[in-house]
Amino acid sequence: MSRPENNRIVNQPPVFTEFKPTFVKGRELQNIYLSIDEFEAIRLADYAGLSHLEAAREMLVSRPTFSRLILKARKKMADFLILGRKLIIDGGNIHFTNNVLQCVECGLNFISEMDIIPENCPSCNSGQLRNLAHGFGHGNCCIPHNKKGGNYARGKQNRARRKGSNDR
Repeated sequence: MSRPENNRIVNQPPVFTEFKPTFVKGRELQNIYLSIDEFEAIRLADYAGLSHLEAAREMLVSRPTFSRLILKARKKMADFLILGRKLIIDGGNIHFTNNVLQCVECGLNFISEMDIIPENCPSCNSGQLRNLAHGFGHGNCCIPHNKKGGNYARGKQNRARRKGSNDR
C-alpha cells in the first residue's frame, strides 16, 4: 500500500479551469484532468521561470517530486494541444497561500490572503464577491498552513522528515 501524498502548497487558485479547442462541442471531446498541483508546477517552472529546486521549495516538496510533477503536467498539456482534448483543472492534495476573489458586478479579480476576506470589491465597492478557493473546497483548511509563513512550514516539514528518516 502506497503512502498518502503530502499536501502541496499552491500560491492561489486558478481563475480559468476549463479549456477546449474552438468549433468543437465540449461534450464531444475527451477530457484531460490537470490537478491543481500540476497547474502550479507549470506556473512556477514554465511561466515564472523558476528552477526545479526553487519551485520545489515554493511547493514544499522535494526536487525529485517536483520533477515528476512537471513531467506529468507537461505530458497532459502536450496531449491537450496536439490531440485536441478538453483540459479541466481540478483536484490534487493542496493548500492555497492566497485566494482570488472575483467581483460579480464588475468582473474584477483580485488577490487576498487566505485568512483575510474583504467584504467589498476594491473597484466598485460591491459586496457580491465570488471566492475561488471555496470553489475548490478550500478556505479555512488552508489558513493554518499559512499563518506563520513559508519558512515555518518548511522547517516543520523538514523536522518531520528527519524524525521519519530512521524508519526506512
